[in-house]
Amino acid sequence: MTDHPSALEIVACVVTLTSIMITNSLNLKAIVAATLMSAPFYMPFPANAQDSIDEPALLSALSGAESGQALGLDRQLQALWSKSGSAAMDVLLKRGVDGIERGDLTEAIEHLTALTDHAPDFAHGWYQRARAYFLIGRYGPAVADLERALYLNPNDYNAIFALGNVFEHFRDPEAAYQAYLRAQAIHPHHEDVITALNRLRSSVVGKEL
Repeated sequence: MTDHPSALEIVACVVTLTSIMITNSLNLKAIVAATLMSAPFYMPFPANAQDSIDEPALLSALSGAESGQALGLDRQLQALWSKSGSAAMDVLLKRGVDGIERGDLTEAIEHLTALTDHAPDFAHGWYQRARAYFLIGRYGPAVADLERALYLNPNDYNAIFALGNVFEHFRDPEAAYQAYLRAQAIHPHHEDVITALNRLRSSVVGKEL
């Protein structure tokens, strides 16, 4: 059985990836491969701006929930993580997400950049901008934003899933699989994560054996 990587290991992976990107002019595919050979770097997590006393209970319930219950718990966590604590910042987030949904990624990035500039401790803003960057093919900035999002909120299973997408896009199924396993450990009924694991399992698990 494959052990689930910890949140620290997942964030260490993306931190190492971003560090190498800053110091080397290599293509991202080579950088991702180099990341797997790097020693883990463990770091403490700061308090997130949107922390709530309800979050640990929700995460605990989600990890052991039935599929029907998981949907409601996921919605509560997403609602919690989407609150910046500022009405003005929430407007910027909405405009950014709306831009992504419309396919107007340039406008989305503008709004989300304003959001991350003015609310740098708001993890969800970094995650949403990472989505936009990935969709326009700006993979370096996308990885950097995922690093920040996971530093602020290491339990964001959607951000971990997005990191897996980056690894998979650059043909590193082993690293992608480990990211998906971590996301599944937090949210066992995440449909996209389950689909990704099923898609990669035969090739990755066979190699590990």
